[in-house]
Amino acid sequence: MKRVVVTGLGALTPIGNDVNEFWNNAVNGVSGAARITRFDPSLFKTRFACEVKGFTPEKYLDRNEIKRSDPFTQYAIYVAAAALEDSGLDIKSMDPFDIGVIWGSGQGGMSTFEEEVKNYTLGNFVPRFSPFFVPRLISNMASGMISMKFGLMGINYTAVSACATSNTAIMDAFNYIRLGKAKVFVTGGSEAPITEASIGGFTSMKAMSNNNDNPELASRPFDVSRDGFVMGEGAGALILEEYEHAKSRGAKIYAELIGASMTADAYHMTATHPEGLGAAKAMNLAMEEAGIKPSDIDYLNTHATSTPVGDISEIKAIMKVFGDDTANLSISATKSMTGHLLGAAGAIESILCIKAINNGIIPPTINTTSLDPEIPASLNIVTGTALKKTVNIAMNNTFGFGGHNSIVIFRKL
Repeated sequence: MKRVVVTGLGALTPIGNDVNEFWNNAVNGVSGAARITRFDPSLFKTRFACEVKGFTPEKYLDRNEIKRSDPFTQYAIYVAAAALEDSGLDIKSMDPFDIGVIWGSGQGGMSTFEEEVKNYTLGNFVPRFSPFFVPRLISNMASGMISMKFGLMGINYTAVSACATSNTAIMDAFNYIRLGKAKVFVTGGSEAPITEASIGGFTSMKAMSNNNDNPELASRPFDVSRDGFVMGEGAGALILEEYEHAKSRGAKIYAELIGASMTADAYHMTATHPEGLGAAKAMNLAMEEAGIKPSDIDYLNTHATSTPVGDISEIKAIMKVFGDDTANLSISATKSMTGHLLGAAGAIESILCIKAINNGIIPPTINTTSLDPEIPASLNIVTGTALKKTVNIAMNNTFGFGGHNSIVIFRKL
């Protein structure tokens, strides 16, 4: 099997519109939560979210690309362009069939769907749909538009596994490179779910926090007073490259991707398995593939969305995997700052894992002041402020509606 490394990064998040800004704000515990500006939320039970701020798509997209694409696709192209730029790849000198795109989005063009259906109903149900309705809506358009933008003709598709989506995309790209099917992949995920339908739907499920008076404090993973997740939006991109190819061109290498796995809970449409069985198996499989043991992992970026049931099921999974072997393990839940980016969560959290490896700093879990008593005291959950620590190996957990569990592991080179 060929080795796979990360040679480029791109981020667009509620706490930063590039990787450095995102990283610095994460390390400093900045919250991205505030009252929703995308629409008037006054009639909604939840009136806040973690929005992307000051987004300027013109930096990487032309007028026609902006007009013809939903925000989730704009976010995808933006971070893909930044990651390719960061990688230093001369893609024009490469065989275009050697470069693929595997992208992820849990919802796709939700705002496009909402806008077109509104226009249809407000227009007395006269069918005057935009010719761009379907192309803007479908989830695979982000991967397609990235390939068109940069002339990438290799394997190209979109993975969908709800909130585990972008880790699934990363895993698929990893495996194709290992099998020799491509030399480079643009991979990651994007999501633009801050719409009336999306906020309303998740609110009706009682999945989201209602702390409208203090939105910046609302996402509080593992805290005894947590009351639901905070919606986020944005995108993250990784350039995965076959190690010898990267080495031969003198590429800057951020980290090596050494293990990835997926399992299913086969339990419930929206709830994780209460004992964390699927999540625990996925973590074990990823470590087995990486050839490491639990004590080798320095940092775990948890899925931890701040829901009462989900956080504890993940803790139970962690304890099944690590048992008493947690002395070296540091844990944080960065959704406390970014909110939950759904299908893009794994990509931006993988970037934080990689930056933790590069910088020897673990971003904190903010807002968590009183740990749930079900959480064992032996676990080192980094709260309040960042932790300086050598990180050689980092794991990222993601779980999605439908029972999807997707895990990726990175190592310092």
